Amino acid sequence: MSSKFETILIIDFGGQYTQLIGRRIREANVYTEIVPFSISLEKLKAQQPKGIVLSGGPSSVYETGAPVCDPAILKLGIPILGICYGMQLIGKEFGGRVESAAQREYGSRSLESVRPSCLLDGMRRVWMSHGDRILEAPPGFEVTARTDTTIAAMEDPVRKVFGVQFHPEVTHTENGEALLRRFVFDVCRCRGDWTVGSFIETAVDRIRNQIGNGRALCAISGGVDSTVAATLVSRAIGDGLVGVFVDTGLLRKNEYEKVLSMLKDNLHLNIHGIDASERFLNMLTGVTDPEKKRKLIGNEFIRVFEEEAQRIGSVDFLVQGTLYPDVIESVSVKGPSQTIKSHHNVGGLPERMHLKLIEPLRELFKDEVRRVGLQLGLPEDVVWRQPFPGPGLAVRIMGEITRESVYMLQDADDILVSEIKRAGLYRQIWQSFGVLLPVKSVGVMGDIRTYEHTLAVRAVHSADGMTADWVRLPYDVMAVISNRIVNEVKGINRVVYDITSKPPATIEWE
Repeated sequence: MSSKFETILIIDFGGQYTQLIGRRIREANVYTEIVPFSISLEKLKAQQPKGIVLSGGPSSVYETGAPVCDPAILKLGIPILGICYGMQLIGKEFGGRVESAAQREYGSRSLESVRPSCLLDGMRRVWMSHGDRILEAPPGFEVTARTDTTIAAMEDPVRKVFGVQFHPEVTHTENGEALLRRFVFDVCRCRGDWTVGSFIETAVDRIRNQIGNGRALCAISGGVDSTVAATLVSRAIGDGLVGVFVDTGLLRKNEYEKVLSMLKDNLHLNIHGIDASERFLNMLTGVTDPEKKRKLIGNEFIRVFEEEAQRIGSVDFLVQGTLYPDVIESVSVKGPSQTIKSHHNVGGLPERMHLKLIEPLRELFKDEVRRVGLQLGLPEDVVWRQPFPGPGLAVRIMGEITRESVYMLQDADDILVSEIKRAGLYRQIWQSFGVLLPVKSVGVMGDIRTYEHTLAVRAVHSADGMTADWVRLPYDVMAVISNRIVNEVKGINRVVYDITSKPPATIEWE
């Protein structure tokens, strides 16, 4: 990241709320980066942070192999805020006494002020989640707050080192965001210069310096991430960006034409549209295994993309819409999670095509990408588009994929999405879509017996796709969706609703 922005570094010890700390500080227009506890002293100093936050974590500071940062980091004279495990680590490293609590403390607690503190003003109820506790504060530290069971806050105002046992980043803590703001503004003296406008200006300058007179290639899906990334790069280098939008035949109804028109006519991007629908649908004939579908589509997409790159000619860079959560996960404390199913992306292209990677959104969370998109003038339909799987409708058609089944699902999905939007629910839902099942059932329409397909409707709430809960759609909305699909889509005579959360299910059926 450009040194133009003042930075707060969050050292991650594996806490479940670490990303939330970063989001809360960014909401105050202060740039944050999350770094692993193993970061070297030299690398940390090179980033010239205005302040450091030590995250929570599941370990005990006295466990064998417990995560510990370089102790020299704590003695740099840079303001430090330790949260939960971070406070216990401060207690241990500065000579206090930390012990295992007789009982794990979890939930809301009343905070008793012991002495005035520049951070704790107005705080009464806080959220605890810890198994260890500070029994005795280190020399030079003052205890500023307690609960009925533990030291809840301590500080050394001379060294500007602060610790809180509770979690100010969660909404359950009253005025928790105010505590974080006091730390970054009053203690760290940040100006709050991290804004959408300043990000765009800095990103465009950086991309222009990176690419120079070179050319960049970008695979665009029509979703917000790839479209915002392409628009930023286009603003920096104009027609030096060449976008590629591939119709696999598995997009939503009329999506290829709509997206291509939007990219060319509204955003004036240099886009090459490729209708490869016959190629993909022919390749999938007879394929029913979901993993085989994903891999075939992913590999074929790469082949189409490479062929188009060769046709375009000399290209030096590849643009990808990588977001900050992806970056965090790649350097997580516990390493990458188990693969549940393969994902369709172009991650293997740089090595195969010898292209240098441009990731203009790698510092942003999803909500920040949306704000950048609006600032860049992207249509709201693009900015607020729900996530759509890379393999498209292939993973929403159970069993073999045929042209008939694709058209059937496109029509049904179009009705579903339009009614969700009509009800004013589209932006509130993470994903809403239909799944065509390889199940036929008996029905009756106009006194005639039918034996046709079943459509499952899926709608989920989620923050990041890692977990999800099914949406309690209003009955009248579900009734309209069901009636329209059964009456308007030939081949479907039954609609069911999926009420399974993730876990145990996944969001997509395949």
